[in-house]
Amino acid sequence: MADILSVGIDIGTSTTQLVFSRLTMENLAGYFSVPRISIVKKEVVYKSRVYLTPLKTPVLIDGEAVRDIVAAEFTAAGYIPADVDTGAVIITGESARKENAAEVLEKLSGFAGEFVVSTAGPDLESIIAGKGSGACQYSIENACTTANLDIGGGTTNIVLFDNGDVVSKGCLDIGGRLIRLKPDFTVESVSPAAARIAERVGVTLRCGERTSLEELSRITDKMADLLAQAMGRKPQEPLLRTIQTPESSWLEPDGKQIARICFSGGVADCIADSISEPIPYGDIGVLLGRSIAQGQLYREFQQLEGEETIRATVVGAGTYTTSISGSTILCAQELLPIKNLPALKLTAKEQARCFAGEEGLLAEKVRWFLAQSGAERMILAMEGKADPNYGELKCLAHCLAVELDRALPEGAPVLIVMEHDTAKALGILLRSALKGRRKVVCIDGIKVEQGDYIDLGRPVLGGLVIPVVVKTLLFG
Repeated sequence: MADILSVGIDIGTSTTQLVFSRLTMENLAGYFSVPRISIVKKEVVYKSRVYLTPLKTPVLIDGEAVRDIVAAEFTAAGYIPADVDTGAVIITGESARKENAAEVLEKLSGFAGEFVVSTAGPDLESIIAGKGSGACQYSIENACTTANLDIGGGTTNIVLFDNGDVVSKGCLDIGGRLIRLKPDFTVESVSPAAARIAERVGVTLRCGERTSLEELSRITDKMADLLAQAMGRKPQEPLLRTIQTPESSWLEPDGKQIARICFSGGVADCIADSISEPIPYGDIGVLLGRSIAQGQLYREFQQLEGEETIRATVVGAGTYTTSISGSTILCAQELLPIKNLPALKLTAKEQARCFAGEEGLLAEKVRWFLAQSGAERMILAMEGKADPNYGELKCLAHCLAVELDRALPEGAPVLIVMEHDTAKALGILLRSALKGRRKVVCIDGIKVEQGDYIDLGRPVLGGLVIPVVVKTLLFG
């Protein structure tokens, strides 16, 4: 057994926080088998205070202040940067829209270790939060559809899991910090989305002027009503489209029978707790929690208690699970090593459509994923088939070549990882279909999930296998 220390840093719309975890790894393969290293135990060893995300201006994060928070929490936890084996810095919510978000990430990425560093776009944040809350795992263990609503300061990220697969996701500008107030109910700031919702219920909010508990409750009741509309519990009104978060998908419940609904994010704590003060944090978070608790969503869905609420998107991070690829691989060795590749996992239905040669599906999803991940390169993950015939593989290779060639930036390689041992045959067919336009790496024997990041090492054993590190997003 071996232990590694992992740290996650999440810079959100409202809050910034860290989590340290001790991860125990063990080789679960037999003596005469290829090593298979897995995490067998995760122990959270330190949770930081929850800080308000420091801002210089409404559009600028205070990068130095964030770095000071991280440094102070390392000291409080009793660690130095050299102690950390892995980690992740994720910037989420409205913070990802700040003008200097990339600069802040750059400051922190060198703070300790080989970090996964990313701005999580609204849809990807939905998936991350749904994993962190436990909604995804419940869906897998109970073979059902679950929904997770991660309600933070600036946005509500929604995702539907069906047997662990993401079947729909979306994001709305509904959150606890969209209206900020002084203790005497004087309005300090109002977001455009909150202003539209307020207008819809006949409330006018002006900065510097006082409002009332009754007016704010009308606004948060409407926010809760809009969430019920988004989840298909009642007819949708045009207002819903106007508060859709830019660059997010449109949630499509599509008549799914949702077994459980889970709430995460800072507002989730306000749903469950009976906080007497209406605006203890100088915003509408508590009132929004009350409105949801009294609304249609809470009444009509069975609740799943989240494993994490405010910490659901704290990535506890980049958990290194070292594996060895299968021996049936194809690899442009000059590309390797490559680190921190975001993985886009095809669902079973999407894979079947690609095997059938259906074009027009994958390119759009790849473009979305690259935009969400802020990456120029990615790796496409799929289960594959146990024993496909030549015709099926040729059809798949043609589909992947056409779609990926359309979607990937110029010069980016085609990178594929599969579970079943057919990568070499597929890679040869892919290389032929691409006619030299892109380099190809196609490996197998590796299980990857949506939201993972992949490191591909230099080939070993004469190029027969590749060391692979799967950095699974860990939460809490």
